[in-house]
Amino acid sequence: MTPSLSHPATLALWVPSLVALLAYAGAAFLPDRGTDGPRRALLLGWACHFVAIVADMAGIGTGIPGARFGFAPALSATLWLVLAVYVLESRWTPLAGVRRTLALLGAIAVALAAVFPGEFRPQLGSPWAPVHWALGIASYGLFGAAVLHGVMLDMAERRMRLKLQAAMDSPIGMPLLRLERLTFQFVGAGFALLSATLILGWWHANPWRWDHKAVLSVLGWLVFAGLLIGRQKLGWRGRRALRWLYAGAALLLLSYVGSRFMLEVVLQRTSVVT
Repeated sequence: MTPSLSHPATLALWVPSLVALLAYAGAAFLPDRGTDGPRRALLLGWACHFVAIVADMAGIGTGIPGARFGFAPALSATLWLVLAVYVLESRWTPLAGVRRTLALLGAIAVALAAVFPGEFRPQLGSPWAPVHWALGIASYGLFGAAVLHGVMLDMAERRMRLKLQAAMDSPIGMPLLRLERLTFQFVGAGFALLSATLILGWWHANPWRWDHKAVLSVLGWLVFAGLLIGRQKLGWRGRRALRWLYAGAALLLLSYVGSRFMLEVVLQRTSVVT
Protein backbone atom coordinates (compact mmCIF):
# COMPACT_ATOMS: atom_id res chain seq x y z
CA MET A 1 0.00 0.00 0.00
CA THR A 2 1.33 3.44 -0.96
CA PRO A 3 1.81 5.73 2.08
CA SER A 4 -0.42 8.82 2.23
CA LEU A 5 0.99 12.28 1.65
CA SER A 6 0.87 12.95 5.40
CA HIS A 7 2.77 9.77 6.26
CA PRO A 8 6.11 10.51 8.03
CA ALA A 9 8.07 8.50 5.45
CA THR A 10 6.47 10.45 2.58
CA LEU A 11 7.15 13.79 4.24
CA ALA A 12 10.73 12.84 5.14
CA LEU A 13 11.49 12.04 1.50
CA TRP A 14 9.32 14.46 -0.45
CA VAL A 15 9.84 17.68 1.51
CA PRO A 16 13.63 17.87 0.93
CA SER A 17 13.13 16.46 -2.58
CA LEU A 18 10.71 19.25 -3.53
CA VAL A 19 12.97 21.94 -2.08
CA ALA A 20 15.92 20.42 -3.97
CA LEU A 21 13.90 20.37 -7.21
CA LEU A 22 12.92 24.04 -6.84
CA ALA A 23 16.48 25.05 -5.95
CA TYR A 24 17.97 23.11 -8.87
CA ALA A 25 15.41 24.74 -11.18
CA GLY A 26 16.57 28.13 -9.91
CA ALA A 27 20.21 27.19 -10.49
CA ALA A 28 19.39 26.06 -14.02
CA PHE A 29 17.19 28.93 -15.16
CA LEU A 30 18.04 32.02 -13.09
CA PRO A 31 20.12 34.49 -15.11
CA ASP A 32 23.61 35.21 -13.80
CA ARG A 33 23.62 39.01 -14.22
CA GLY A 34 26.66 39.28 -11.98
CA THR A 35 24.82 37.93 -8.91
CA ASP A 36 25.49 34.88 -6.77
CA GLY A 37 21.84 33.77 -6.86
CA PRO A 38 22.26 30.75 -9.17
CA ARG A 39 25.21 29.44 -7.18
CA ARG A 40 23.33 29.81 -3.89
CA ALA A 41 20.35 28.03 -5.41
CA LEU A 42 22.65 25.19 -6.50
CA LEU A 43 24.13 24.93 -2.99
CA LEU A 44 20.64 24.81 -1.46
CA GLY A 45 19.58 22.13 -3.91
CA TRP A 46 22.75 20.15 -3.24
CA ALA A 47 22.20 20.29 0.55
CA CYS A 48 18.52 19.28 0.31
CA HIS A 49 19.48 16.58 -2.19
CA PHE A 50 21.74 15.07 0.48
CA VAL A 51 18.92 15.15 3.06
CA ALA A 52 16.63 13.38 0.57
CA ILE A 53 19.26 10.69 -0.08
CA VAL A 54 19.68 10.02 3.65
CA ALA A 55 15.90 9.94 4.21
CA ASP A 56 15.49 7.55 1.29
CA MET A 57 18.29 5.09 2.00
CA ALA A 58 17.69 5.03 5.77
CA GLY A 59 13.94 4.64 5.30
CA ILE A 60 13.26 7.46 7.78
CA GLY A 61 9.65 7.44 8.96
CA THR A 62 8.85 3.96 7.67
CA GLY A 63 9.55 2.12 10.92
CA ILE A 64 11.14 -0.74 8.93
CA PRO A 65 14.68 -1.74 9.94
CA GLY A 66 17.36 -2.06 7.31
CA ALA A 67 18.68 -0.04 4.40
CA ARG A 68 16.67 0.89 1.31
CA PHE A 69 18.38 0.87 -2.04
CA GLY A 70 17.69 0.66 -5.75
CA PHE A 71 18.56 2.07 -9.16
CA ALA A 72 17.19 5.58 -8.47
CA PRO A 73 18.89 6.09 -5.07
CA ALA A 74 22.16 4.85 -6.61
CA LEU A 75 21.82 7.29 -9.51
CA SER A 76 20.83 10.10 -7.14
CA ALA A 77 23.83 9.52 -4.86
CA THR A 78 26.16 9.38 -7.88
CA LEU A 79 24.88 12.72 -9.21
CA TRP A 80 25.18 14.23 -5.74
CA LEU A 81 28.85 13.25 -5.60
CA VAL A 82 29.49 14.70 -9.07
CA LEU A 83 27.81 17.92 -7.92
CA ALA A 84 30.00 17.89 -4.81
CA VAL A 85 33.09 17.89 -7.05
CA TYR A 86 31.64 20.77 -9.08
CA VAL A 87 30.75 22.77 -5.95
CA LEU A 88 34.32 22.45 -4.67
CA GLU A 89 36.00 23.20 -8.01
CA SER A 90 33.78 26.16 -8.85
CA ARG A 91 35.01 27.99 -5.76
CA TRP A 92 38.41 28.43 -7.45
CA THR A 93 37.74 27.94 -11.16
CA PRO A 94 34.80 29.32 -13.14
CA LEU A 95 33.08 26.50 -15.01
CA ALA A 96 30.73 28.40 -17.29
CA GLY A 97 27.87 26.41 -18.80
CA VAL A 98 28.36 23.40 -16.53
CA ARG A 99 26.14 24.58 -13.68
CA ARG A 100 22.91 24.51 -15.67
CA THR A 101 23.49 21.03 -17.02
CA LEU A 102 24.39 19.61 -13.61
CA ALA A 103 21.41 21.34 -11.97
CA LEU A 104 19.05 19.76 -14.50
CA LEU A 105 20.64 16.34 -14.05
CA GLY A 106 20.44 16.73 -10.27
CA ALA A 107 16.74 17.61 -10.52
CA ILE A 108 16.08 14.52 -12.67
CA ALA A 109 17.95 12.30 -10.21
CA VAL A 110 16.04 13.73 -7.22
CA ALA A 111 12.69 13.24 -8.97
CA LEU A 112 13.52 9.64 -9.92
CA ALA A 113 14.61 8.80 -6.36
CA ALA A 114 11.38 10.29 -4.96
CA VAL A 115 9.21 8.28 -7.36
CA PHE A 116 11.29 5.07 -7.11
CA PRO A 117 12.72 5.07 -3.56
CA GLY A 118 14.11 1.54 -3.78
CA GLU A 119 13.61 -1.69 -1.85
CA PHE A 120 14.26 -2.47 1.77
CA ARG A 121 17.10 -4.87 2.50
CA PRO A 122 16.45 -6.02 6.09
CA GLN A 123 18.69 -9.07 5.59
CA LEU A 124 21.88 -8.01 3.92
CA GLY A 125 23.60 -11.38 4.23
CA SER A 126 26.86 -9.78 5.34
CA PRO A 127 27.82 -6.94 7.68
CA TRP A 128 30.18 -5.79 4.90
CA ALA A 129 27.33 -5.17 2.44
CA PRO A 130 26.87 -1.47 3.44
CA VAL A 131 30.63 -0.92 2.96
CA HIS A 132 30.37 -2.61 -0.43
CA TRP A 133 27.53 -0.26 -1.40
CA ALA A 134 29.35 2.81 -0.13
CA LEU A 135 32.53 1.96 -2.05
CA GLY A 136 30.53 1.24 -5.18
CA ILE A 137 28.64 4.54 -5.04
CA ALA A 138 31.87 6.44 -4.31
CA SER A 139 33.52 4.86 -7.36
CA TYR A 140 30.47 5.76 -9.47
CA GLY A 141 30.77 9.35 -8.27
CA LEU A 142 34.47 9.55 -9.10
CA PHE A 143 33.94 8.09 -12.56
CA GLY A 144 31.02 10.48 -13.01
CA ALA A 145 33.34 13.37 -12.15
CA ALA A 146 35.87 11.96 -14.65
CA VAL A 147 33.17 11.87 -17.35
CA LEU A 148 32.17 15.46 -16.53
CA HIS A 149 35.76 16.63 -16.94
CA GLY A 150 36.17 14.46 -20.02
CA VAL A 151 33.16 16.11 -21.68
CA MET A 152 34.55 19.55 -20.86
CA LEU A 153 37.93 18.51 -22.24
CA ASP A 154 36.35 17.19 -25.42
CA MET A 155 34.34 20.41 -25.90
CA ALA A 156 37.43 22.54 -25.35
CA GLU A 157 39.51 20.57 -27.85
CA ARG A 158 36.74 20.68 -30.46
CA ARG A 159 36.47 24.45 -30.17
CA MET A 160 40.21 24.85 -30.46
CA ARG A 161 40.28 22.68 -33.58
CA LEU A 162 37.60 24.87 -35.10
CA LYS A 163 39.77 27.90 -34.27
CA LEU A 164 37.09 29.33 -32.04
CA GLN A 165 39.60 29.45 -29.20
CA ALA A 166 43.01 30.87 -29.97
CA ALA A 167 44.55 30.64 -26.50
CA MET A 168 45.63 27.48 -24.73
CA ASP A 169 43.06 28.03 -22.00
CA SER A 170 39.89 26.01 -22.47
CA PRO A 171 36.56 27.81 -22.93
CA ILE A 172 35.43 26.63 -19.49
CA GLY A 173 38.08 28.68 -17.74
CA MET A 174 40.57 25.92 -16.87
CA PRO A 175 43.87 25.17 -18.68
CA LEU A 176 43.57 22.12 -20.91
CA LEU A 177 46.52 20.27 -19.40
CA ARG A 178 45.14 20.75 -15.90
CA LEU A 179 41.70 19.61 -17.04
CA GLU A 180 43.18 16.50 -18.63
CA ARG A 181 45.22 15.74 -15.51
CA LEU A 182 42.15 16.10 -13.29
CA THR A 183 40.15 13.81 -15.56
CA PHE A 184 42.58 10.94 -15.19
CA GLN A 185 43.16 11.56 -11.51
CA PHE A 186 39.44 10.93 -11.04
CA VAL A 187 39.73 7.82 -13.22
CA GLY A 188 42.61 6.50 -11.11
CA ALA A 189 40.80 7.14 -7.82
CA GLY A 190 37.58 5.63 -9.16
CA PHE A 191 39.47 2.58 -10.41
CA ALA A 192 41.00 2.02 -6.96
CA LEU A 193 37.58 2.18 -5.29
CA LEU A 194 35.98 0.00 -7.95
CA SER A 195 38.71 -2.59 -7.40
CA ALA A 196 38.02 -2.55 -3.65
CA THR A 197 34.27 -2.83 -4.36
CA LEU A 198 34.71 -5.91 -6.55
CA ILE A 199 37.11 -7.59 -4.11
CA LEU A 200 34.77 -6.95 -1.18
CA GLY A 201 31.76 -8.13 -3.19
CA TRP A 202 33.55 -11.35 -4.13
CA TRP A 203 34.69 -11.85 -0.53
CA HIS A 204 31.32 -11.50 1.18
CA ALA A 205 29.20 -13.08 -1.60
CA ASN A 206 28.08 -16.60 -0.79
CA PRO A 207 28.22 -17.86 -3.44
CA TRP A 208 29.57 -15.48 -6.07
CA ARG A 209 27.14 -15.20 -9.00
CA TRP A 210 28.11 -14.23 -12.52
CA ASP A 211 24.91 -12.25 -13.09
CA HIS A 212 24.51 -9.21 -15.33
CA LYS A 213 25.70 -6.85 -12.59
CA ALA A 214 28.88 -8.82 -11.92
CA VAL A 215 29.74 -9.35 -15.60
CA LEU A 216 29.22 -5.69 -16.55
CA SER A 217 31.12 -4.48 -13.48
CA VAL A 218 34.12 -6.67 -14.31
CA LEU A 219 33.98 -5.57 -17.96
CA GLY A 220 33.94 -1.94 -16.79
CA TRP A 221 36.93 -2.65 -14.54
CA LEU A 222 38.82 -4.17 -17.49
CA VAL A 223 38.05 -1.15 -19.69
CA PHE A 224 39.33 1.28 -17.05
CA ALA A 225 42.40 -0.90 -16.45
CA GLY A 226 43.07 -0.81 -20.20
CA LEU A 227 42.61 2.96 -20.23
CA LEU A 228 45.08 3.53 -17.39
CA ILE A 229 47.63 1.14 -18.91
CA GLY A 230 47.20 2.69 -22.37
CA ARG A 231 47.69 6.17 -20.97
CA GLN A 232 50.71 5.18 -18.89
CA LYS A 233 52.49 2.93 -21.39
CA LEU A 234 51.24 4.10 -24.78
CA GLY A 235 50.56 7.76 -24.08
CA TRP A 236 46.86 7.64 -24.97
CA ARG A 237 45.29 11.09 -25.03
CA GLY A 238 42.45 12.93 -26.68
CA ARG A 239 39.52 11.17 -28.25
CA ARG A 240 40.94 7.66 -27.96
CA ALA A 241 41.28 7.98 -24.18
CA LEU A 242 37.87 9.63 -23.86
CA ARG A 243 36.19 6.84 -25.82
CA TRP A 244 37.58 4.32 -23.36
CA LEU A 245 36.42 6.52 -20.47
CA TYR A 246 32.88 6.77 -21.83
CA ALA A 247 32.72 3.03 -22.59
CA GLY A 248 33.82 2.09 -19.07
CA ALA A 249 31.36 4.54 -17.50
CA ALA A 250 28.51 3.19 -19.65
CA LEU A 251 29.28 -0.39 -18.58
CA LEU A 252 29.27 0.62 -14.91
CA LEU A 253 26.01 2.53 -15.33
CA LEU A 254 24.41 -0.54 -16.87
CA SER A 255 25.88 -2.90 -14.27
CA TYR A 256 23.80 -1.71 -11.33
CA VAL A 257 21.53 1.16 -12.33
CA GLY A 258 20.55 -0.50 -15.60
CA SER A 259 19.99 -3.98 -14.18
CA ARG A 260 18.06 -2.68 -11.16
CA PHE A 261 15.94 -0.46 -13.43
CA MET A 262 14.96 -3.51 -15.45
CA LEU A 263 14.07 -5.45 -12.28
CA GLU A 264 12.28 -2.70 -10.38
CA VAL A 265 10.50 -0.80 -13.17
CA VAL A 266 10.29 -2.87 -16.35
CA LEU A 267 9.85 -6.33 -14.81
CA GLN A 268 8.51 -5.04 -11.45
CA ARG A 269 10.36 -7.74 -9.54
CA THR A 270 12.07 -7.57 -6.16
CA SER A 271 15.41 -9.16 -5.44
CA VAL A 272 17.73 -9.62 -2.49
CA VAL A 273 20.74 -9.30 -4.72
CA THR A 274 22.84 -6.32 -3.68
